[in-house]
Amino acid sequence: MNTGPYYFVKNLPLHELITPEFISTFIKKGSCYALTYNTHIDEDNTVALLPNGKLILSLDKDTYEETGLQGHPSQFSGRKIMKFIVSIDLMELSLNLDSKKYERISWSFKEKKPLKFDFLLAWHKTGSEESTMMSYFSKYQIQEHQPKVALSTLRDLQCPVLQSSELEGTPEVSCRALELFDWLGAVFSNVDLNNEPNNFISTYCCPEPSTVVAKAYLCTITGFILPEKICLLLEHLCHYFDEPKLAPWVTLSVQGFADSPVSWEKNEHGFRKGGEHLYNFVIFNNQDYWLQMAVGANDHCPP
Repeated sequence: MNTGPYYFVKNLPLHELITPEFISTFIKKGSCYALTYNTHIDEDNTVALLPNGKLILSLDKDTYEETGLQGHPSQFSGRKIMKFIVSIDLMELSLNLDSKKYERISWSFKEKKPLKFDFLLAWHKTGSEESTMMSYFSKYQIQEHQPKVALSTLRDLQCPVLQSSELEGTPEVSCRALELFDWLGAVFSNVDLNNEPNNFISTYCCPEPSTVVAKAYLCTITGFILPEKICLLLEHLCHYFDEPKLAPWVTLSVQGFADSPVSWEKNEHGFRKGGEHLYNFVIFNNQDYWLQMAVGANDHCPP
């Protein structure tokens, strides 16, 4: 299925995301997403544009002071504050483009502290008009990309036994939801599940009770994938069991960008050791489902 496109724009000035033209063309006519590319949240300046029109900046101390914008210290700062968070509501700004607030922000990005980043951009339009992102940013280096799709067949795979009504599992009957979460991580990482004594890389083994399935299919989609596309994919998976199947369940796991400045409920995201924020749907053949959400130790818990 089509899960793209998304765009990569090199050295895009930040002020381009706050112009009246950009706001009216993309933010007001759909859901627009942007994320700085190849920036590290714990040491670099990073930016994200959310579909509600909020522009989130995670800035180091020097850049923050040079911009002159109002923000607050990062919740992950230690005794010495080195990172600051700035949130700009572009929808609110667009209501009065003659305001002093808009003029100050525009002057800051254009003249006082011009910032440029490599951006990933994507747009889910609400109307029928064709996307104009390629033509809109034609004066910059812009490339259109489609997410990469990799398909593989896993043979004789040892799988945990699950029962949709038993999140905590039942001894010798079904595994716990958390055990499935760990098992999925091992499968995605291509870890051996046999716990052989001469394996010095991993001692992990499949939780019990388990069963061996002859064939399992793993599809990995990598790219800047919009929530709207994920919802469509989830809907297709739910219809998988419209006709009787031998498979007891299917899963859909979504990994967020480790260096995104925001996580669940637009809360600030930190990296610490791995920058994890992810969720996983387990859809059972009786149409029950589990939703598992996880973040790193620093972040706020998911809703």
